[in-house]
Amino acid sequence: MLSLPRSVWDEPRPPNPPLRVWRDWALVGVIVPVAVLEGVLRPELPWRVVSVIVAVALVPTLLWRRSRPLLMVAICFVTTNLIPLLVAGSPSEMYVMAYMLILPYSLFRWGSGREAVIGLTIMITAACLSMVSDRTVAADVVGAFAVMLSAITLGVAFRYRARARMRELDQVKLLEREQLARDLHDTVAHHVSAMAIRAQAGLATSASRPNAATEALHVIEAEASRALAEMRAMVRVLRRDQPADLAPGRGIADLEQLADRTRSGPSVDVEISGDLGDLPPSVGAAIYRLAQESVTNARRHARHATRIEVRVATDDTSVHLRVSDDGDSGSTRPAASPGYGLIGMIERADLLGGTCEAGPNPGRGWTVTAVLPRTGSVT
Repeated sequence: MLSLPRSVWDEPRPPNPPLRVWRDWALVGVIVPVAVLEGVLRPELPWRVVSVIVAVALVPTLLWRRSRPLLMVAICFVTTNLIPLLVAGSPSEMYVMAYMLILPYSLFRWGSGREAVIGLTIMITAACLSMVSDRTVAADVVGAFAVMLSAITLGVAFRYRARARMRELDQVKLLEREQLARDLHDTVAHHVSAMAIRAQAGLATSASRPNAATEALHVIEAEASRALAEMRAMVRVLRRDQPADLAPGRGIADLEQLADRTRSGPSVDVEISGDLGDLPPSVGAAIYRLAQESVTNARRHARHATRIEVRVATDDTSVHLRVSDDGDSGSTRPAASPGYGLIGMIERADLLGGTCEAGPNPGRGWTVTAVLPRTGSVT
């Protein structure tokens, strides 16, 4: 029975709450003149000047509603209940004071569990004192509670909706890390195979060429150093005790398979240029995965597309990937809210020290661009 109250009390604050943003300043800039205008247009307000001053003075609490939600709730509700004890009027009688509903919302959206419990206690106490002192009738208190409960419910709903999306994003990133670990495993297998071949060659030619063993040892040393670096990268990528699936991965040589002529839908044209001979397998696998996801997204979302172009080029330091389609510019792929597939692509590129971006073309269509370092250094 005590587990639920304890879990509510121990609920931490959401991570990285946004600081004061331009919307907060715009809201303050709108509410202040509206409060003054209401004071001018409502001469029947008791202690009109005091009510307007208090209403305006409490507006800046909106600027700290995310970073100090409990303090802002306490300031507003305590102030609006103390003023009527000093003067025969209350700022809460002003219509503009409806902005105070933002504070309970912010408390339950951005506050910790104990802050929410303490803040709710303050708000209930303030309402009860108002009713006991005959300033507010019971019907008005019930209506105010209903409105405040709606604001609180909205804050709780947005809080847990954001948490659910964060969990989904973490799952997508974890899956991408495990896929990258699988590709890195293939890289390590490549180095180990090279060491085995060189060792066999050195043994076979050691009788006729005494220096062959020394040459083989130099090659094995270099391959072992690369394999050790890849293994360390794989350990950093996994970051969990759960084993990853180590099925064989793909590489740049498999890009031609994306141009499957037997499939319906837009045709896929693949063009590869530049020197890809010494490209690390981890980078090649990442380029293939990025291209594969981009082509899949284009087939799925690019309306009326007839052609998808996949272009891979290299220079001395980087590998460049560009995937574009000629679908309608009014595609359903919003650049401001990337889907999970794009998030995974960005995560993979970032883990290898590169970048990945996607967005609409100036005319029509959609383009995904990625740049990865040739060394494929994992962060």
